[in-house]
Amino acid sequence: MSLPDASLSGSFSIGGDLTVHRLGYGAMRVTGSGIWGEPEDRAEALRTLGRLPELGVNFIDTADSYGPDVSEWLIAEALHPYPAGLVIATKGGLTRLGPNIWKPVGRPEYLRQQALKSLRNLKLERIDLWQLHRIDSKVPRDEQFAAIRSLLDDGIIRHAGLSEVTVEEIEAASKVFPVATVQNRYNLVDRTSEAVLDYCATNGIGFIPWYPLAAGNLAKPGSVLDEIAKARSATPSQVALAWVLQRSKVMLPIPGTSKAAHLEDNMAGAGITLSDDEFARLDAAGKAVFAKAA
Repeated sequence: MSLPDASLSGSFSIGGDLTVHRLGYGAMRVTGSGIWGEPEDRAEALRTLGRLPELGVNFIDTADSYGPDVSEWLIAEALHPYPAGLVIATKGGLTRLGPNIWKPVGRPEYLRQQALKSLRNLKLERIDLWQLHRIDSKVPRDEQFAAIRSLLDDGIIRHAGLSEVTVEEIEAASKVFPVATVQNRYNLVDRTSEAVLDYCATNGIGFIPWYPLAAGNLAKPGSVLDEIAKARSATPSQVALAWVLQRSKVMLPIPGTSKAAHLEDNMAGAGITLSDDEFARLDAAGKAVFAKAA
């Protein structure tokens, strides 16, 4: 039996020159409870990370705040020296005061410090993609954007992105530096960022949906998602992921897990191609759930 292969998801060129398989991996869950401290099963977390290249994954997303630092440390421990073509994206701009506590800090000197620390944590000479984890409302955003511009100019990072932003914020940032990616929450039943996704598609910006497997009530028995999953001998999560991938060619979903078996299940979603009818039925059902929850 062949292994799941993330390359079946197709490819996308971040910033026009950094080509990755569209189905990536989010490394938030390899930390402890509350995204805080070491993982409960460190050996399994390392084994999961080590499996990524074997499953065709060449795009990993992490952040300095995951742990904090723990996710970046584990990635380096499991995969350094890195296989050719592996792209590691990280983020900065959120501080941690305890489990499940996140506080934006966008002072330019802090953002630069964190990018330099991520270089050391990941054992890299340059970060391929560094993303502002949140725009800090307490610091003028142009100062934060200027700090990112300096990271690019100084060769500390190759490309830059934003997370949890509006179209207006993307346009404002684009006046200071090229926005290569946007990372917003998006899935079958959460369409809050629909306009942002459409803007990214129009402008060739990679869209990295976090929480991409969520399906809410659509995962229940008897739903259209459940029906399609059973017909394809797949799980609802795999079908939900297939829908996300087919929603747009700029989509770069990053489902995460700390378990190797779960990782294989997720990657199997890359091999599912929905029919036009299946896609449309799922789209309508997802929109209905979102509208009802709004």
